[in-house]
Amino acid sequence: MTAVADTTCAALARVSGDDLLVPLVQGGTAAYANFDYAASAPALAAVTERVSQLLPYYASVHRGAGYASRISTECYEAARTSVSRFVDAEDDQVVVFTRNTTDSLNLLANCVPGDTVVLDTEHHANFLPWAARGRRVVRAADTIEETIGRLVAELCAKPAALLAVTGASNVTGEVLPLERLAYIAHQCGARILVDAAQLAPHRRISLRECGIDYLAFSGHKLYAPFGAGVLVGRRDWLDSADAYLAGGGAVVEVGIDSTRWAPAPQRHEAGSPNVLGVAALAAACDALSAIDADTRIAHEQTLAERLRTGLCAIPGVELLRIWSDSPDSVGIVAFTLAGFAPGHVAAYLSAECGIGVRDGRFCAHPLLARLGLDGALRASIGLGTTSTDVDRLVEAIATLVNKGPSWSYAPTDGHWNPTPETRPFATDPTGASPCTLA
Repeated sequence: MTAVADTTCAALARVSGDDLLVPLVQGGTAAYANFDYAASAPALAAVTERVSQLLPYYASVHRGAGYASRISTECYEAARTSVSRFVDAEDDQVVVFTRNTTDSLNLLANCVPGDTVVLDTEHHANFLPWAARGRRVVRAADTIEETIGRLVAELCAKPAALLAVTGASNVTGEVLPLERLAYIAHQCGARILVDAAQLAPHRRISLRECGIDYLAFSGHKLYAPFGAGVLVGRRDWLDSADAYLAGGGAVVEVGIDSTRWAPAPQRHEAGSPNVLGVAALAAACDALSAIDADTRIAHEQTLAERLRTGLCAIPGVELLRIWSDSPDSVGIVAFTLAGFAPGHVAAYLSAECGIGVRDGRFCAHPLLARLGLDGALRASIGLGTTSTDVDRLVEAIATLVNKGPSWSYAPTDGHWNPTPETRPFATDPTGASPCTLA
C-alpha cells in the first residue's frame, strides 16, 4: 500500500511514545506502531505537563490548611467542572471520581434500587456487577433494530430500574443509538447507564442532549493513564445508597453508635483521593475538548477504513461485526486470520515488526462465544496513529500469510512467545530494560 497524507491530530494532541523505538527479536529496532489504544492509551503531552506542574504541590486533599494542600484540593475539585463540561452533564448530575470504569460500574450497582437489563455483548465490567442486584440479560440479535426490539420487550414485560449498555463495543467498535435507547428506557420507567470507556476517547458525548442518566469512563483509555476513572450521574440514587467505601472523607459526623454520611460525591470517595490521577483525567478532558470533533472523527474514520480495506484484501482475514446494520463504529477493528492462533499473530507482530495489537477474548467472553470464537485480534486507532502505521500492520499480516514468520513461537501458560526471546525485559540481568527490577 502507498502511504497517503494523514488526517492526523498529532499536531493538536501529541501523545507520549510517538517516537518510541522497540527492539526486534531478530535484532535491531523499529518505531513502535501502537494499535492497542482500546486497552490503555498513552498519555497526552498536555496530561503529563499538568501532572508535572502539580507534583511539587502534591499534598493532602480536603484535610490541610497548608498552601500545597489548598492547591491540591482546588485542583481536585476543579477537575469535576472539567469532566462535567466534557460530557455536557445536567446541572443535577454529580461527578464521582473512581479508579476506572469497572470501579464506577460496581459503585453504581450498589445504588440501583431494582433490576438491571443488559445485553450479552457487554464488556465484563458492564456485565458482572449487576448480577448480585438482579441482572436480566437480553441476547442481541443480528441487527440493531431487532436487538432494540428485544430490549423494549424485556423492559415492557417486567419493570426494571436500569438499562445498562455500552456506548461503543470494545471488540468491534460498533456504536449504539444512545439517544434512542435513553428515550426507550425512560418511556419504560427505567434509567440508562452508558459504559463510555470506548466511546469517550472517540466521540463527543452530551448527557444533556442524549438524556443519559449515568455515564462511566476511564482515564487510562482517555490518554490519562494515572489511575483515575469517573461516574457522572443523577444524585438521588447516589445519595440514598450506602457509602461505596466506609472511611474518612465520606462522612459529616461520626459517633460511637451512629454515623452521618456526606452526600454524593464525597459519600463515595472515602480515603485519600488520587489527586494526580484526577488532575490527569481533567487535563485529558480539557485537551480533547479543544480539538475539533469533526477533525478527530475524520482522522479516525479515514485510518479505520484504510485498515479494513487493507485487511480484507488478505486471504484468510475475516473482520468481526456484531450487527449487520450498525451505522457507525469508532476506530476499533477486530479480525481473525485463518490458520493462525490470535496469540501467535500478536506475538509475531510484536517480536518481528514492532507492532502492538491485542489478542484474546477482550473481557467479553459471552460476545466472543456468540460469534463462535475462542479468540481474535484487535487493532485500535488513536490520536497518534498514522497511515504509515496502518500500512505497516497490513503489510506485516500479508507477509505472515505469504511467507510465514521468520522466528519460532510457542505458547507458554496461555501466551505465545518467540523462542528464543532475545529482547530485554524487566528481569533481564543486563539492565537493558527501562523497568529493570532492583
